[in-house]
Amino acid sequence: MAAVLTRHHDVLAALHAPEQFSNKVSSHLNVPNGMDGAEHQAYRALIEPFFSNVVLTQFQPKLQVVIDELLANLDAHNDVEVMETLAHPFALRAQCAFMGWPVALEQRLTDWMAAQNAATLAKDRPTLRALADEFSDIVVEQFERARRGLTAPESVTAQLTQLRLNGDPVADDYLVSIVRNWTVGELGTIAAAVGSIVGFLAQNSVVQKQLRAAPMHIDHAIDEILRLGAPLLTNRRRTTCPVGFGDQSFEADTTVTIDWRAANTDPGVFAEPHQFKWDRDPHLNLLYGAGVHVCPGKPLAQLELRLFTQSLLNKFTKIELGTRAFERAEPPRGGYRQLWVKLSQLNHSSAKSTCTAALE
Repeated sequence: MAAVLTRHHDVLAALHAPEQFSNKVSSHLNVPNGMDGAEHQAYRALIEPFFSNVVLTQFQPKLQVVIDELLANLDAHNDVEVMETLAHPFALRAQCAFMGWPVALEQRLTDWMAAQNAATLAKDRPTLRALADEFSDIVVEQFERARRGLTAPESVTAQLTQLRLNGDPVADDYLVSIVRNWTVGELGTIAAAVGSIVGFLAQNSVVQKQLRAAPMHIDHAIDEILRLGAPLLTNRRRTTCPVGFGDQSFEADTTVTIDWRAANTDPGVFAEPHQFKWDRDPHLNLLYGAGVHVCPGKPLAQLELRLFTQSLLNKFTKIELGTRAFERAEPPRGGYRQLWVKLSQLNHSSAKSTCTAALE
């Protein structure tokens, strides 16, 4: 029987027992996600300041520019394919802006992500290894540019090169691993999250109207939408000793899959689990995990998704499904592979004429 945790209670218990369910699963360096104990705490303490309120407040205007440019280029007359036109470009451009990377790097990363996604779905391990090396080269190039003073000294990339642990510089392979978690992991999940949000809104006009009227509830709505349409389907843990959970028992050194989608739709915890409800207890939602390994980039992800959603709702008066049928993504991806929507925008000239007539 596969070692999988699907019940909310079991998943939560495992997340709060890192001494029994280790994050050291992969043989590859994974900073800080694939670390435990004091090592995890030390590296997590290094990266958490990058997601502080001060940093994110400074980043917000840059993020808004990214969003405005993307939305301005959308076709409001024909169906728009969300994933290729909006979700993936948004995730990539937002991440490049956050890191302080040059615009010229976007196409290279776009090509890399396409190759990475294809190799992941095909389970082509040799290609994945080659792509991992290519990504390392890309990131190290950016570190070298920062060290030569070719990037803004306050950029995230430049600040990463200045990190010290116990007085010693953090080695490039560790820095690359940090960026890999932020970039490779976040590009996929943010793009999937955008697809899930737009897809949900296109099928729920009432929630659209509610959020336009009360945008202060956007964060809460997004968490509930993504509880239903998980952008990240699974993670893994490794048991350090024999463990028993209800009717399941695992030997030591067993790789256990945590099924986020199943846990977040557990009918024992969520009444009518596949329905959107405003009155859910947000503390039960495992969208960003829980325990000591809760996602450190949660504040950045929330900012990106909130600002994107609010801007989309402000710009377009109606979001509807397009005439072409959508396609769900295949595991291990969440969300959609293709999603077509129709976006309606207020005709400003008509609105002006109406207002003028009313004044007359």
